[in-house]
Amino acid sequence: MNGWIQAGTVEDLREQRPKLIKGGIVVFYHEDEVHALDNRCPHLGFPLHMGSLCNGILTCHWHHARFDVCSGGTLDPWADDVPVHDVTIQNGIIWVNPNSRNSNQVQQYKDRLLSGLEQNIGLVIAKAIVGLMEAGVPETEIAAIGIEFGVKQRTQGWGSGLTILAAMANVLPKLDKQGRILALFQGLLHTARESAGGGTRYLLDPLPNTGVSEERLTEWYRDCIEVRDTRGAERVLLTAVQARVDEKRLFSMMGMAATDHFYMNGGHTLDFHNKAFESLKYVGSAQHNVVLASLVPMFGNASRSEELHSWQSPVNWVQPLKEVFEDLSNKSFSSGSEDSDIDDEEMLQALLGDDPLRTVRMLKEALLGGASPVRISQIAALAAAERIVRFHVHNDFGDWISVLHTFTHAHAVHEGLIRSTDSWLVRGIFHTAATIYLDRFLNIPAAPRPAAFDTTEEVPQPEELLEILDKQQQVAPAATWVIRYLRSGGKPEPLFNVLGHALLREDAEFHTFQMYEAAVAEYDRWASESGPFAEKARETLILAVTRYLAAHAPTSRETPHTAKIAWRLHRGEKLFEEE
Repeated sequence: MNGWIQAGTVEDLREQRPKLIKGGIVVFYHEDEVHALDNRCPHLGFPLHMGSLCNGILTCHWHHARFDVCSGGTLDPWADDVPVHDVTIQNGIIWVNPNSRNSNQVQQYKDRLLSGLEQNIGLVIAKAIVGLMEAGVPETEIAAIGIEFGVKQRTQGWGSGLTILAAMANVLPKLDKQGRILALFQGLLHTARESAGGGTRYLLDPLPNTGVSEERLTEWYRDCIEVRDTRGAERVLLTAVQARVDEKRLFSMMGMAATDHFYMNGGHTLDFHNKAFESLKYVGSAQHNVVLASLVPMFGNASRSEELHSWQSPVNWVQPLKEVFEDLSNKSFSSGSEDSDIDDEEMLQALLGDDPLRTVRMLKEALLGGASPVRISQIAALAAAERIVRFHVHNDFGDWISVLHTFTHAHAVHEGLIRSTDSWLVRGIFHTAATIYLDRFLNIPAAPRPAAFDTTEEVPQPEELLEILDKQQQVAPAATWVIRYLRSGGKPEPLFNVLGHALLREDAEFHTFQMYEAAVAEYDRWASESGPFAEKARETLILAVTRYLAAHAPTSRETPHTAKIAWRLHRGEKLFEEE
């Protein structure tokens, strides 16, 4: 019995209470048999030797989780199975294998993660994430499990939960280990919550004829979306995927439908498309059809802003933009982000100005003059961030969402044009310009940018920001602190990690996740550029996300507490004891 643990004699165990042996194993004598299990209840770590064993069921006294003493299997889905250890008896002496029967821990954690998603049980999800990360499984592989689950388990298709998950997968490199655990947990938990009770999504079959040209498939797809025929659109899309239309062309086809109408669903339609396409790099190619098809249902009841009064009066955006789109149709545009003879500052001020028709003319002339739509959309995203920086807290609190929607839509347009500069997709730039203009009253009066600080001052510690955000409505103090940090020479990497924790430690709502991820992505686009304009752009993006986070903190912080429990359990801490 080399390596096995001696656990006394059967005779002694029959007369005694359960026996604890090294390795955290408890040995029971029950119904003329000897059983060995890990002593920690897999739910919250309570000692199982203090539980009750009756009729083959071991019950933990803390939360009444029940386990089959033979197999370790639980009767309660919110608790994991207890690891079981093999036992052998030689000459009345009990020997226990220190290694449990459960050999493939990675697969077990993956199975538990899927079970947690299906049952919408946060602690199960959190413990599986911690276990997988500690086992060395790449974080993006963990995110992929949630993405593949979400696109199949929600009949309404792609929604806010999957958007949060994709966004958090994107920002993982910005976070430390604890932050990455929280990011995955928040994304996977929101996906599970949104999928709960939603029903399984079953795909239609592609059309039998896969030889249809891309041009004709695009025409059919847009026609179906136009009349809200989502089932027809799904078959056309799946036909294109089966015909191996490349990702760029697929985005062009779907992006055209998303921009055929103005600022659909308050900008969410294009933003969801952008996140779904970004998520393709995390899942296997065999799942691309399911991911992309999940975008189609949202068109069934999508709002179309050209039908709204605010887009027609007192300024009529609809007819002038339709005329511009006609002039720009079928034009070829540069796919780069380089500045093509446009003045960045002039374009920024025009987008923030009070003369919408002048802004439209400038955008049209710049595009026809050879300016990069990628660059223009990047400046438009910056202008949308400036609206958040100048958003005055005297506004109604709900109006934060208005400037947020504009920014995340602008970011989606920017990323979409990096992916494809199809002439139809540039319409998104003009939709962004319109919403930036419509948000102008939320900057009246304009919140002042924080004043400059003495750059000889010592760099403050990033964790100080978390202390500021422990109080409600610290928008101005948080912005002031960030400027002091940046002007004192503080590095962006620790700051983005702390801002990530400021988000992930809260019971944040959907839009706050969007804000952080979009600001980080836009910052990275400016990071390679030098000069005063690029420097101010980076500062603007950091100020925007800081102010938005400060406005929406603190919360009760129940969600991250669950992840903290999972992390402490994995480390073997005793939650039932006083700290």
